[in-house]
Amino acid sequence: MQKLRIDLVSDVACPWCAIGYRRLEQALETLDGEIDVELFWQPFELNPDMLPEGEPILEHLCRKYGKDAASMEQSQREIMAAAEELGLNFRGALERRANNTFAAHRVLAWAGTQNRETELQLALFEAYFGEAKNPADPAVLREKAIEVGLDGDAAEAIARSDQYADEVRAAQQRFMEAGVSAVPAFILDGRYLISGAQPAEVLVDALRQVAEENANQ
Repeated sequence: MQKLRIDLVSDVACPWCAIGYRRLEQALETLDGEIDVELFWQPFELNPDMLPEGEPILEHLCRKYGKDAASMEQSQREIMAAAEELGLNFRGALERRANNTFAAHRVLAWAGTQNRETELQLALFEAYFGEAKNPADPAVLREKAIEVGLDGDAAEAIARSDQYADEVRAAQQRFMEAGVSAVPAFILDGRYLISGAQPAEVLVDALRQVAEENANQ
């Protein structure tokens, strides 16, 4: 069975990242027994300059994209529908605030050292889009860490410190230099970049192509 590495560049505040991961799961179900994938989450900040209190999501998106509130709300509802079709909880998506997620990425980096990063990523997607909680709030990070079997005290301590800051910044820089300017971004075997939350069948074809190339080397 072919082995492939996938680096998934993502932000817990990105709705398409949650959707993209669920579509990757669908692709991997199709490829079960055919390709063995090792997944590594990589950090990206949608709002690196956001103030700690954040701002209401529709207000933020209208200003960012230059659209009116009605149009932006409609586009958000379309994203919510796409997420819900995949079984994701996006019930709080319109109530969430735009937040900086650097603390979340630092705690996720720590979770990765214990092979719990995917579980914590998914819990933070649920917290943000389902419950409209701030995914970088130390109390939320503590709560979600406990939910996935991690040490809540440790998670909160990391969130309140600057631990893993260097690691997160280095990873962000590395993937920006590799051409990632938006998320989600899937890097296959460190060579091929797939941008956006592509349909599962597109990911299946791409993974098979890379596996075939590796087999022929």
